[in-house]
Amino acid sequence: LIFIASLLLGTTITISSHHWIMAWTGLEINTLAILPLISKSHHPRAVEAATKYFLTQAAASALVLFSSMTNAWQTGQWDITQLTHPTSCLILTSALAIKLGLVPFHFWFPEVLQGSPLTTGLLLSTIMKLPPIALLYMTSPSLNPTLLTTLAILSTALGGWMGLNQTQIRKILAFSSISHLGWMAIIIAYNPKLTLLNFYLYAMMTTTVFLTLNTTKTLKLSTLMTAWAKTPPLNAMLLLTLLSLAGLPPLTGFLPKWLIIQELTKQDMTPAATLISLLSLLSLFFYLRLAYCTTITLPPHTTNHMKQWRTGKPANITIAILTTMSVMLLPLSPMIPT
Repeated sequence: LIFIASLLLGTTITISSHHWIMAWTGLEINTLAILPLISKSHHPRAVEAATKYFLTQAAASALVLFSSMTNAWQTGQWDITQLTHPTSCLILTSALAIKLGLVPFHFWFPEVLQGSPLTTGLLLSTIMKLPPIALLYMTSPSLNPTLLTTLAILSTALGGWMGLNQTQIRKILAFSSISHLGWMAIIIAYNPKLTLLNFYLYAMMTTTVFLTLNTTKTLKLSTLMTAWAKTPPLNAMLLLTLLSLAGLPPLTGFLPKWLIIQELTKQDMTPAATLISLLSLLSLFFYLRLAYCTTITLPPHTTNHMKQWRTGKPANITIAILTTMSVMLLPLSPMIPT
């Protein structure tokens, strides 16, 4: 309880701060609060994941502090929105890229997610991404668009490619997170509100997937193949949620992609929009594979695994609401002011 409370506290401090030191403090509280949650099981993998997480986040925090100090040194401003010095903008972008796991700095994220339990993985891929994205949102007018676009396209490409031959579900979700972050990063310099929208919808869909997997206790693709016997309705909805994460049209996940592509074409960045759309086909492939393992391996197709017993407890109301929202929010699109 203490750790969850300090997680929320750290996130709130970072989001509501005006001064760089306060933002940095919030990020530090966040990092220190999630470390015990990662290494809770005392498994060697978990301890290794916690160590990797600590080292990368400490480096990123130091860089955030360094960029804000450079900016204050040059301009005399400690205000977050007044980040104007180009060098400090550059350093800040790389620091937040390390914090989020954007591409040149993405290596820690799949490893950490694979070493931590599903609920902690959920926190890592949703709540822990919020403070860096909020900082990017606040500094977005002064960031370098070329750098962000490069990072974004590389993220979408590598997130798609490296997820292709994974069998561990947590790693697949980590790579899907990396490619979604690419979509968020490409638009932040032009329309930061779309980044936030994309983040909220992504967090909602990922929460649904993690909670569903946590209900069926599924960690690998081979166990996903027999998980349909536990809660068939939940698995059918998991199929739709995965396709929604992939961004297929009648589902929620299509909404941010559609708006982002529209905004990029308005900004005369049609080649970038085309490229990032084509690269998201890579991640569509492994979502389809997850979806295939979830539902299309039903009988009469034989799998050589033991069938699981159906769990007595029904899926709880949270999963129901989240799944419905992850599948059916597309009609809300006219309400979004563009």
